[in-house]
Amino acid sequence: MRTLVDLNADAGESFGRWQLGDDARLIPLVTSVNIACGWHAGDPATMSRSVELARDGRTAVGAHPGFPDLTGFGRRAMSLSPAEAAQACLYQFGALQAIAAHRGVPIAHVKPHGAFYGLTIRDEAVAEAVVSAFATAAPGVRVVLLAGPVSERLAERGFPVMREAFADLDYDDNGHIIIEPNPRAKSPEACADQADAVLRGEVRSVNGVPVQVDADTICLHGDRPNAVEIAEAIRERFASAGVRLAPMAEVADSRG
Repeated sequence: MRTLVDLNADAGESFGRWQLGDDARLIPLVTSVNIACGWHAGDPATMSRSVELARDGRTAVGAHPGFPDLTGFGRRAMSLSPAEAAQACLYQFGALQAIAAHRGVPIAHVKPHGAFYGLTIRDEAVAEAVVSAFATAAPGVRVVLLAGPVSERLAERGFPVMREAFADLDYDDNGHIIIEPNPRAKSPEACADQADAVLRGEVRSVNGVPVQVDADTICLHGDRPNAVEIAEAIRERFASAGVRLAPMAEVADSRG
């Protein structure tokens, strides 16, 4: 069982006067936060506020690039070539990096959002293009990908990949996550159970099939109505089990 892991959350997904999630309460509860960069959600003011919350909460900051689809919240499929995918990630990363630098906050990682994340699962060429781009353009920045064959192969080749599992999403029998178009409230205890299962290396699919996972970081979603309660339940469960939460960089260093 793992006793050191990162807990990350997707956040910063408000836009203008439209507010989504309780970032002020959620961000201090996690060790890394993935901040939307304006394409699927977010805007300069929201990005700035999210960086400030992370800085004040001592939470590591990452970029959360998505498809250019505000109406669909980046959860609708699009077709991008590997080169286009890498360029899209770099472009959005650069926007957040400038805002964060203005506040003296480094960007530690990048994690594609929603359907973009799904594209990296289905198309290994896309995943490789993204991690290769950051290995060149931003050495030291880690790319978060679903724990599974693609991320394992890229990690074995020396790319700075963080393997991710999910506390609040279901898995299908192939080990892929099932992305919800409209997240609903979930039982905090059930999510804590799944987070605990991740640490033990195996979760169950919606059909009860065992899915092997070897994850460095566990995600929950800030747009879920009870995300704060889920984060609190996971933290309580980990504390009782002697599991220490740490930012991705520390977890990666411990893994070697």
